[in-house]
Amino acid sequence: MTTLNVTDENFDNEVLKSQKPIVVDFWAEWCGPCKQIGPALEEISEEMAKEVTIAKHNIDNEPNTPTKYGIRGIPTMLLFKGGELKATKVGATTKSNIVSWIKENI
Repeated sequence: MTTLNVTDENFDNEVLKSQKPIVVDFWAEWCGPCKQIGPALEEISEEMAKEVTIAKHNIDNEPNTPTKYGIRGIPTMLLFKGGELKATKVGATTKSNIVSWIKENI
């Protein structure tokens, strides 16, 4: 697996201090649309490895960070660059839409 698992404990180090842009996918086991975009995010993390890091944050196991960022529905993807939140994408969508959204924001 090439995606990074992010927890409430390591969020600051892994995400906010990341040297390159990072997309955090907030998801849960029971969420159908989350599982739907999972394979696309895996592919993107391999194909765009030089440009961006893809991370996953399980909202059931790690509830503090989603609360801090006001995550209401999942899947929600947050794109961070230089420690700052740059863009948000809510809901399942196609791989090409996710790639376009990343490229527009990095």
